[in-house]
Amino acid sequence: MRHLVSLGLFVSTLVGVLVVADPGMGQDKKPTRGPDCVYVPTPYDVVEKMLEMAKVKKSDIVWDLGCGDGRIVVEAAKKAGCKAVGFDIEPNRVKEARANAKKNKVEHLVTIKQEDIFTLDLSEPTVLCLYILPSMMTKLKPQMAKLQPGTRIVAHDYPITTAQEEKRITMISNETNEKHTLYLYTVPLKPKNAGDDTE
Repeated sequence: MRHLVSLGLFVSTLVGVLVVADPGMGQDKKPTRGPDCVYVPTPYDVVEKMLEMAKVKKSDIVWDLGCGDGRIVVEAAKKAGCKAVGFDIEPNRVKEARANAKKNKVEHLVTIKQEDIFTLDLSEPTVLCLYILPSMMTKLKPQMAKLQPGTRIVAHDYPITTAQEEKRITMISNETNEKHTLYLYTVPLKPKNAGDDTE
């Protein structure tokens, strides 16, 4: 009987270790609300330009808020070998993003979480990628105050209206034949200069 009890404790302990060790379990907070906007994938050539503007390197931690199919964090991991985390509130997008990371063999570097981006502590990333509506950008500002000095922010199409970008690039995507504007910022953000809204 003593051996059976010991074996049972061993198996229970081993199962507990396996559950804790599985990165796909226990991560999702299951948000109770839906997405704030419609998902529009960023063309891959635009993704490449965003990572280039931020000068992403292996030591970086790249976060994408509203990651969709995970293409930005997957490409960051593939190209720079860095750690990257994607966040999305929509369960189907989360599944797609995790499948994308697995397909590209970067699941050891990429983590995808189903979370509400307005509840995140933004003190960890060194690169923050944003493709969110102006109203969402405004709502995110209190959290952005926690970004560490030196963190680079790349905003797609919608700028941080109260901050002066360091660099602005307008490009036509070969994938969609549409115009995209990218804005680069570095924390601490510089206040917007009056009358400096020209392309």
